[in-house]
Amino acid sequence: METILKPDEVVMNQIYYIRNQKVMLDKELAELYQVSTGALNQAVARNIKRFPGDFMFQLSEQEWSNLKSQIVISSWGGTRKLPYAFTEQGVAMLSGILNSDRAIAVNIQIMRIFIRIRQMFIDNTDLRLEIEKIKNKLDNQDKNMEIVFRYLDELIEKKQDLPERNRIGFKPDGF
Repeated sequence: METILKPDEVVMNQIYYIRNQKVMLDKELAELYQVSTGALNQAVARNIKRFPGDFMFQLSEQEWSNLKSQIVISSWGGTRKLPYAFTEQGVAMLSGILNSDRAIAVNIQIMRIFIRIRQMFIDNTDLRLEIEKIKNKLDNQDKNMEIVFRYLDELIEKKQDLPERNRIGFKPDGF
């Protein structure tokens, strides 16, 4: 039987940036693995030594409130406990405790998406650096042009300030 996964774009939209880390929430991971959130969290609790603070953490009230407003989750019903957030390493660790073909396939998909996001960030950083170089060149050119125009203005002022000189040399009649 072939495992049907959610499209990468859907999974990518379930990756959030919290505490300067890319994370996925327990509820959305449970949905991907096709288990209940309670079952996922129980499996984690039974293997809690595998999930240090940099692999998994529980959201604060403030973080959860901010996230709910960003992803438009209704305040009706829902979670009784604050959700857990799993970092990339935490998601990888989940594959060791959720031992099913679906869990393996989902983890492979998520790991590939994390890699793709990291590559997009690197590409984006390279692009930003190139743009900064161009901006610096343009700033320098602007400064150079400003100097040129200042010198031209000074030359024009000097020419206007010069007194009328008596011409020497051949003068046609009438001058």
